Parts: sequence; structure tokens; C-alpha cells
Amino acid sequence: MSNIAQDRRIDYIEFPATDIARTKEFYSSVFGWTFEDWGPDYVSFHDGRLSGGFFLVKQMQGFGPLVVVYSTNIAAMEVKIVEAGGAIIKPVFSFPGGRRFHFTDPNGNALAVWTDL
Repeated sequence: MSNIAQDRRIDYIEFPATDIARTKEFYSSVFGWTFEDWGPDYVSFHDGRLSGGFFLVKQMQGFGPLVVVYSTNIAAMEVKIVEAGGAIIKPVFSFPGGRRFHFTDPNGNALAVWTDL
């Protein structure tokens, strides 16, 4: 999605899940979402408008959705976040489709920034 119109907009959301197969069955039957497996611990979904994913956790404890923001310049966003008082909690890493990092805002909310560039 290397579209300048998407720069700095919410682009993806991730949820924790204790059972990937059951999660796929639930969201498929209730909402008609489609899925793509990325190994045993991660599945992405598409609801027809927004995409996201479910990551495997042993138990639900203090987890919540991970909002992922797209950026055309991930390095510049990392600097801006730190300068504005955010903290990088997971440095830039590669994944199938691009690169991303995780950060917390000044309130402690965790988000991520990704790019396909």
C-alpha cells in the first residue's frame, strides 16, 4: 500500500488470540471475514474494507488490539515519535510484506508503524 494518501493513517489492527483456529471459525461465521495463515502463530484477516491479524498468546492478560499505522518514511516516524515523548518498545524488524516497529505513546498505549517501502 505504498500510497501517499495512506501516509500516517490507521492501516491495520492486530488482536491477541488464544486459539487461532477457533478465532478464524468465529469471525468467518459471524462476520464473513477471510483469512490468510502466516504460520501457526499468526493469521491475517480482511473484512472487505479493513485488514488486520490475530497473534497467538498463551493467555489473555493485559493484552488489547494493536493499532498499526502506515508510513511512507518509517525512519522519520520513529524519530518524530521519540521527539514527541513516545518510546520505542520493539525496534524496526522485517516481516513478510515490509518492516515495522512498535512504540508506546506518553500514556502507555502500544501502537505500531509499518511500511512496505
